[in-house]
Amino acid sequence: MHTALLAGWAGSMALYELAIFDPSDAVLNPMWRQGMYVMPFMARLGITGSWQGWDITGATGVDPGFWSFEGVAAAHIVFSGLLMLAAVWHWTYWDLELWEDSRTGEPALDLPRIFGIHLLLAGLTCFGFGAFHLSTVGMWVSDSYGLSGHIEPVAPVWGAEGFNPFSAGGIVANHVGAGLLGIIGGIFHITNRPGERLYRNLRMGSLEGVLASALAAVLFVSFVVSGTMWYGSATTPIELFGPTRYQWDSGYFKTEINRRVQTAINDGASKAEAFSSIPEQLAFYDYVGNSPAKGGLFRVGALVNGDGVPTGWQGHVSFSDKEGNELEVRRIPNFFENFPVILEDKDGNVRADIPFRRAEAKYSFEQTGITATIYGGELNGQTFTDPVVVKRLARKAQLGESFKFDRDRYKSDGVFRSSPRAWFTYAHACFGLLYLFGHWWHAARTLYRDTFAGIDPDLGDQVEFGLFKKLGDESTRRVPGRA
Repeated sequence: MHTALLAGWAGSMALYELAIFDPSDAVLNPMWRQGMYVMPFMARLGITGSWQGWDITGATGVDPGFWSFEGVAAAHIVFSGLLMLAAVWHWTYWDLELWEDSRTGEPALDLPRIFGIHLLLAGLTCFGFGAFHLSTVGMWVSDSYGLSGHIEPVAPVWGAEGFNPFSAGGIVANHVGAGLLGIIGGIFHITNRPGERLYRNLRMGSLEGVLASALAAVLFVSFVVSGTMWYGSATTPIELFGPTRYQWDSGYFKTEINRRVQTAINDGASKAEAFSSIPEQLAFYDYVGNSPAKGGLFRVGALVNGDGVPTGWQGHVSFSDKEGNELEVRRIPNFFENFPVILEDKDGNVRADIPFRRAEAKYSFEQTGITATIYGGELNGQTFTDPVVVKRLARKAQLGESFKFDRDRYKSDGVFRSSPRAWFTYAHACFGLLYLFGHWWHAARTLYRDTFAGIDPDLGDQVEFGLFKKLGDESTRRVPGRA
C-alpha cells in the first residue's frame, strides 16, 4: 500500500503539472522556473515529449509514442491501482500456507529469507536500470554550464572517474555494480541461515526490527539525495532543476561569460559583438533570481510568481566614470534582500555608489559622472548618461545580467521565490531527520523490548504479551537449566 500511495501521488502530480505547464519557451521559461517538481525527474530519464506535440527542448510537432509525460503518469496511476488491489488481497488472505512453519503448523514469517528475496529483486532492478535503460534509452546529459542538455545512451565508467558526482558514466557503473552486489547478497540470504546467536542478538524475528532497518536505509538515501540536489551532480542537471546557490556565490556563470567575451575580443571581435555572441541561456543563469537560496523556503509559489516571466535579455551593462575607469557593480549576496549599490574598479576600489545620505555623499553618480553602456541583448550599443536611468541600470546589474520581465501573466508580486531544487533538498533533509528519529525509536524498542516491558529474559515459552510474560510470574515455563 505504501508503494501504491507513492506511485499514485507521482502520477497525479505529473498530470497536475502537465495541466499548468507552459512549454513555449524552453530557455527563459523552463520547467524549474514554473515550479515543476516531478517532471524534471521524468525528463532526466528520457521522457521529454508530450502527446500534445511539444518537447521540453522547445521542439514542436513531436510524436513521443506511449512513453510521453502523459503515458508515464497514466502508467503510475494504473500501477498504483493494481498495488492497492494487491494490498487489499493480502490483508484479507494473510494466513496463507506459504507463511506456516512446517515444524509447528503455526503462522510464521521467515524474515531473513524474505529480506533475501527483496534484496535479490532490488538488485535485479538496479542492475537492469544501469545495464539496459541507461545504456540504451539513456539519460539527460549536459555540459557543466547547462547549455547542451539532451538524452543519450551512456557507457559505464569503471575507473576512479566513476566516483565523480558529475560523471554520467559513473551513474551507470555504480548501478550495475550495486545491482550485482544486491543479487549476490540476495541469493546468499535466501540460501543461508543466520547463526542462532546473531539471529537473537539482532532480533531477526522481529517485524519492528525490519521497520527499524528499513528506516535506516531510507534515512541514508534521503540525506544522500539532499546533498546531490543542493550541491549539484550529474543526476540534477541545470536545465531541469536550475542552478545551485554556489554557482551564484562563486560567480560561476559570470566567469564563463567573461572568458568567452575575452576570447572573442582576442580573436578580433568588438566588445558589442563579443557580448552578442553569448548564449541567452548562459546569461540567464547569471541572474540571482534563479538561485535556490534567494527566495526563502516559506514563500509559496514558483519562481515566476515572484519576478515574473523573462521576455528577453537587455544586454550586459558596463559602467564608467568621468575619469574613464571601467566599473562593475558589486553583486548582491544570496541571503540579502537589500544591499548597497557600490561600483568598483578592476582593483576592487570603490569609485561610486548610491548614497543613503546625499548630504555626505562623496561617490554619488552625479559627482563621479557615471555613464552606462550596454553590450549585447535588446539594448545593444546604447549609452545612458541620465543619473536616474543609470542608477536604475545599476540596481538591475546588482542582480546579475539584466532581463526584462512580464509580471502580468502570473500576477507576479516582485518578491523572489525559491526553486524546486531547494524544495526537494529541504523536504528530503527533513524526511531524513524524521527517519533517523524513527530508526532510533524502533531499533531501541526492538533491542530492549524485554527491558522496557519488564519481561524475564529466561522465559522458555513464546506466549502473548501482557498475560504471563511478566517478571515474578511462576506459571510460565523457564529455559531448562536457568530457572
